Amino acid sequence: MSSTAVPALDKTFQILDLITDSSQPLTAAHIAKELGLPRSSTHNILQSLLTKHVIYKDPESRFYLGSYLMYWAGKYEQQQGVTQLFKDLIVQYPVLLQHTVTLSKLDLGEVVFLACHESPAPLGFTFRAGVRVPAVFSATGKAMLSTLSMDSIKSLYKDAFPTPMTQHGVKNFTDLSAELAATQKSRLSLDDGQLRDGMYCLGTYIRNASGNAVAGMAVSFLQGEYESKRAEVSAVLIELAEQIEQHLGFNPNAER
Repeated sequence: MSSTAVPALDKTFQILDLITDSSQPLTAAHIAKELGLPRSSTHNILQSLLTKHVIYKDPESRFYLGSYLMYWAGKYEQQQGVTQLFKDLIVQYPVLLQHTVTLSKLDLGEVVFLACHESPAPLGFTFRAGVRVPAVFSATGKAMLSTLSMDSIKSLYKDAFPTPMTQHGVKNFTDLSAELAATQKSRLSLDDGQLRDGMYCLGTYIRNASGNAVAGMAVSFLQGEYESKRAEVSAVLIELAEQIEQHLGFNPNAER
């Protein structure tokens, strides 16, 4: 395959892998020659990577890995840490194990599911890792959004509110603001059939050492069992969230 047939992203990864594997910093000319890439495209890719601090260029125009990779590594470790803590600690809560419990993170205006403890009862909704839904309709999403200002939330959606997924979905920022105000007081959010008719979810957020909400958890119910189990499950869900936060270094008594 000629180098012109290799997509730009593939070229970028080839360059990064070469810099990573090399015991010495490399010049642009060496990189282009080693990979058989045109010098012009190699230069353009290197400049883009420099702009994002993914790589660093020394005074002799040789390239190293840059500091932005530490940001990626930290985020990966943070997300994996939360996921593992969720899996390790949920087994201590028999009340929660009777239900479907999900863990997710906020990604712009959506939530992405990271992990799920499945209950035996069918809910009719798939919580596979990687599934994305609008944050404004999900319990975990609302929990995490409640820690942000409304201006920040509007900017996530460019002031265009998402189309409801069911007839129960919150319809505008004004109504969402009222829901989030209640969440701020109780630490509990509610999806009352907004993702799927007949499914209710109670959610809360998980904070890291900096006090930022890095994940959300939610317990899902069939609508008919929600009222009878809400109080018991709510208390235990918050207890699990607080235990995970302790492992992440969050100090509730620290000044923010």
